[in-house]
Amino acid sequence: MGRRSGGFKWQFAVLAIIGAAVYYFMNQETVPLTGRTQVRTLEPQQEMALGLQSYRQILADNRGNVVQSGSTVNTVNAMGVRLARVAEQYMVEETGEQTGYDWTFNVIKSEQANAFALPGGYTAVYTGLIPIAENEDGLAVIMGHEIGHALAHHGAERMAQQNMQQIVGAGVMMGAGGMDAGAQRTVIGLFGAGAQYGFALPFSRNHESEADYIGLILMARACYDPREAPQLWARMGANSAGAPPEFASTHPASETRIRQFEEWMPEALEVYARYCQ
Repeated sequence: MGRRSGGFKWQFAVLAIIGAAVYYFMNQETVPLTGRTQVRTLEPQQEMALGLQSYRQILADNRGNVVQSGSTVNTVNAMGVRLARVAEQYMVEETGEQTGYDWTFNVIKSEQANAFALPGGYTAVYTGLIPIAENEDGLAVIMGHEIGHALAHHGAERMAQQNMQQIVGAGVMMGAGGMDAGAQRTVIGLFGAGAQYGFALPFSRNHESEADYIGLILMARACYDPREAPQLWARMGANSAGAPPEFASTHPASETRIRQFEEWMPEALEVYARYCQ
């Protein structure tokens, strides 16, 4: 006679949720430029070390494709210095401290329409983005956005969020431990889907929107025309055929980003007028 399987033991899941909540409330920080409460455990120096390690690996993987000179390199470097200077001024005004970042800018030859800024200010632009950016203001939208990610410590926050998911996931697995194999797979699958679509993806889209806002204000302060932002995302949308629906994506839809930029535009234009007369 086979062993009779038990039901789901909710006490393990409840304890895990309590543990994740304690983790969250004990590790709260404030995003410097928006005031949003976030969870992160890494110290800035730890973030920078991880960012530098990843950056070196990316450049090594693209050895031979790192563009050394030319007009695009000159533009990216000049724009990076200008945006980074404004970012540091903005941070001092908001927090009283500079970032301590080692702002670095590179161009990588690739068809990818992509760019990134890792913790520590280690930034790269792929040449596939240049035709879509179309002009300096469009490129400033992209680079300001990536710098926004670095200033808001989004990388460290994602790591902390993953830790919280793992805590709750461990509780779910323990709770399902006495169930038969088929029931366990169902419970774990449902948890995975719920965590992905109800937690991880929405947080990722929020990070993108937050970086959009920070980048918009930075580019306006650096005297790039913020009115190019919705135009840039109209072009990005036209070049992203086959993108998944927004609920299944790490990024907001182009239409969402255009609408948000238009909502933020009065503030950005006020900043532009104040700093760029």
